[in-house]
Amino acid sequence: MTRPSVDRGRPPEEGGPGTTVAAANAPGSQTLARGLSALQLVASSPTGLSVAQVADDIGVHRTIAYRLLTTLAQFRFIAKGEDGRYRSAAALAVLGASFDNNVRQLCVPTLRGLADELGTTVSLLVAEGDQQVAVAVMVPTNVFYQLSFHEGSRYPLERGAAGIALLASMPPRPGERDLVPQTRQQGWVITHGEIEPNTYGLAVPVRRRPPSPPTCINLISHREDVVVHGRDSVIKAANDLSAILS
Repeated sequence: MTRPSVDRGRPPEEGGPGTTVAAANAPGSQTLARGLSALQLVASSPTGLSVAQVADDIGVHRTIAYRLLTTLAQFRFIAKGEDGRYRSAAALAVLGASFDNNVRQLCVPTLRGLADELGTTVSLLVAEGDQQVAVAVMVPTNVFYQLSFHEGSRYPLERGAAGIALLASMPPRPGERDLVPQTRQQGWVITHGEIEPNTYGLAVPVRRRPPSPPTCINLISHREDVVVHGRDSVIKAANDLSAILS
C-alpha cells in the first residue's frame, strides 16, 4: 500500500510552524506591510488567489487588496490570469535568485542527490538574526513516505540540530549549550525530539567565508539508523557545498 508523503509544513530539524505572512500591523509602513503580506500569500499559493481571497486573508477591503495586487503586477512580481486569479511572475524569481548570491540554486543538485541517496529529507538552512531559516528543502524521489517542511520555515536558533550547527558556525557566546562547542569540535550534531517528538535530526555546518551567513545541511528522519548511517554522506555533501560556495 502506498502511503502519501507527510508534509507538516514545519521547519528545520523535525519541523514546526513556519512564518509565511507578515502581520499587517507590523511596525513601519502599513501599506508596505500589507503589500508584502499580499505578495507572500500569492507566492505561496500553487493555484493562485483572487482579490477577495487576498482581502480576507490580510483583513482589508477588496478595493485596497485590488490596489495592492495591481501595484505588484505592475512591477511583474505577480500576474493576473484569465481566471482572475493572481500568481507569481518572473520578477519574483529574479528577486529570489538574488538572495545570498543564488545559494539555493547552487545547492539544489547536491541536496537532491543526497536526499535520494539516503532516502530521507535534507535541507539547507541559514542563520538570520536569532532564527534559522530553511532556504532549500529536498524530499527523496525514491520513497513513498517522508517527513517534510516548507522552504522559508523559521525557528529559534537555540533548538534542533540545525540551530546548533548554525550556532557552532558563529563565535562562542556566553551561556551557549554544551552541544554547540562540541559541534564546533567534531563538525556535526545529532539531536532527538527537540522540535518534533520521536524524530531525529543531523546537521553539519557548511564552511563559508564572511559575510555569508552561517549555513548548514540538515537531515531529518524518524529512524535513528538512517541518521547515523547518513552522517558521512552529509559531511561529504557539506564539504562539497563549501567548495561550491567559496
